[in-house]
Amino acid sequence: MNGALLPNTPIAVDFWQTRRCSHIRLFFLSHMHSDHTMGLSSTWNRPLYCSPVTAKVLKYKLQVSNTWINPLEIGEPHMLPLDNKGLETLTVTLIDANHCPGSVMFLFEGYFGTILYTGDFRYSPYMFCYPPLSNKTKIDVLYLDNTNCDPEQKLPSRLEATNMIKEIIEKHPDHDIMIGVYNIGKESLLVDLAKTFKTWVVVSPQRLELLHILEMENVFTIEEGAGRIHLVDQSEVNYINMVRWNRVCPTLAILPTSRKVKLWHKDVHVVPYSDHSSFEELQEFVSRLKPSSVVPVVKAKACETYFKQYLCISKNEKHCTKIPESVKDCMNRQNSLTRCDAIHSCNAPKRKHLPKGVVFESPEKRTHPADFNGQKSPLSASYGESILLGHDLVNPSLKEQQGRSSELPLTESTMLVPDRERSPSPSNPSGDITSEMPSLIYWSPKYKSETVTSDNSLSPERSLIHNSSESSLPLKHTLLGRKAGLSILPVKKQSRFGPQYFHIQVERYIKKQHLDI
Repeated sequence: MNGALLPNTPIAVDFWQTRRCSHIRLFFLSHMHSDHTMGLSSTWNRPLYCSPVTAKVLKYKLQVSNTWINPLEIGEPHMLPLDNKGLETLTVTLIDANHCPGSVMFLFEGYFGTILYTGDFRYSPYMFCYPPLSNKTKIDVLYLDNTNCDPEQKLPSRLEATNMIKEIIEKHPDHDIMIGVYNIGKESLLVDLAKTFKTWVVVSPQRLELLHILEMENVFTIEEGAGRIHLVDQSEVNYINMVRWNRVCPTLAILPTSRKVKLWHKDVHVVPYSDHSSFEELQEFVSRLKPSSVVPVVKAKACETYFKQYLCISKNEKHCTKIPESVKDCMNRQNSLTRCDAIHSCNAPKRKHLPKGVVFESPEKRTHPADFNGQKSPLSASYGESILLGHDLVNPSLKEQQGRSSELPLTESTMLVPDRERSPSPSNPSGDITSEMPSLIYWSPKYKSETVTSDNSLSPERSLIHNSSESSLPLKHTLLGRKAGLSILPVKKQSRFGPQYFHIQVERYIKKQHLDI
């Protein structure tokens, strides 16, 4: 992202990350290329200043509300407040940057001195023929477009590059021409080519609408086959499209750019046509301007060392900017408001998550599996011991609970199992309830530390099978627990583990108890 926050000021140019510039009051947009609008969208809600042409394109491309767009005329000084009291102001003058339609440079004058922000620009000597640069204003800080700040890179002028493109087209009279460009820029080149070769320039409907907004000359059309020259996005010039275009008609592509492009097709031509100043032009611009300091716009490239000889620094000059109290209060207030908005957004009530499947009851409201209608089962620990010791399993109070157990509330985490006949059967000739009665199972091998607790002491009429993965009840709430002598089987040590092997474990345990006796 090519943008800057001017130090010790509430000013930002081509910088739209509001979380990093909460103290900023005034935002400026130099032009509508994507690397200068990152973070700018239709949700923008702060005052923004730009040229009239950029204002139209901004509204069309990003749908920013007109409430926040403030177009400023080029070449005229404009006074803007720096605080809420009107005690401090700045004067900003827009200068044509000769880069793309609507692109401008900003000259700021205020308590911070004089700052010239070039943005992206292509130098021309005519810039010093008109105010404010013709006034020879002393520049304290120059933010310089250093895209082509490379002594080894030689760039032709735009006129020379245009002639190179014309020569290529003239050598291929039977070819269609594909010109690959970005979303905005190089419109003057296309108008020149259309007039020279007396042909229409075929564009997409979206591009034609943008060209109408820019009020370009009427040399563009959306009718296929109306002209030889086609305007396409630079990303469309690829190997697949080149093969496809050449199947229909002999076609060559031209990429007017100063960037290094690897050629991958014999019919693709790269011409060093640039809308950025060359190294020689930058030297001439800085030498005529004589600023006190130079700051690169493209921060990845250092360029200060190339212009030290052109700087004009007085011996007594000190670069210490004192911020007025009214401006400081305004910046602090703006910062605090932004923080409050961030805090409120963080503390906003979150939307409750609604479960998509089964809704389980909370542990507090869920009835204990050993409870019947909220009442504890009459089975006691001593009664459980009598089960394991093989004593009489008949308990008079069980029959009284049959009516209550029929009213046992069901939840998604429990399942009622019907009772079995206690009459003698081949598998159970004595009708012993121990072998026929289902058991209360707490079984969940999800975690290594969990164990299995089983209970045979529920009502012979009905019993509950309870999934421990949905219950947070501790082991002390089970009917028998350790006191009744039930084994707690570690998950890791059991070769045969699970409800299907429970009867085997019970039989082994009872045999062991009889042997001990």
